[in-house]
Amino acid sequence: MRTFLSYAFLIVLFVGLGIKVSNGEVVSKDDRGYIVEVGQMAPDLVLHLVSGDTVSLASLRGKVVMLQFTASWCSVCRKEMPFIESEIWQKYKSRNDFFLAGVDRDEPLDKVQEFGKTVGITYPLALDPGADIFARIALKEAGVTRNVIIDKTGKIVYLTRLFNREEFDAMKEKIAEILEQ
Repeated sequence: MRTFLSYAFLIVLFVGLGIKVSNGEVVSKDDRGYIVEVGQMAPDLVLHLVSGDTVSLASLRGKVVMLQFTASWCSVCRKEMPFIESEIWQKYKSRNDFFLAGVDRDEPLDKVQEFGKTVGITYPLALDPGADIFARIALKEAGVTRNVIIDKTGKIVYLTRLFNREEFDAMKEKIAEILEQ
């Protein structure tokens, strides 16, 4: 009986916090598959860039960070990436307080390199073997494309899912706003 009450208490607590639970496991905090939310500190992810460099989110404190979760097989990603390149990367790449990386979901280095060339982007790409980085942001089964904007203090300030021009423009406004702070 005590175990049942403990379990019931946790379910009520999670539901009250807006966390979805299925078969006793936390599944997501929203209907887009995110397990993080706006206002929360971003998990300290370590990115292994295609260039060979490694960067952690903790080392990027003081910068606005945009993580674009992507994959070569994702048609929506291919549609969105040129807009990220031209409207965000080209605008902010020379700023010392901005960092952008496309985090490629579970594909090998050669495929990710070819993907970047094919789509025509110049912003950095990072590898995500096993989608382990992705799983710290969203349900592992959830899809890409999605963007996570992190402010200079390390807090998540904007989340997108798929490519919607209005949401994309609002994300660009949020980036500009926090870069000016």
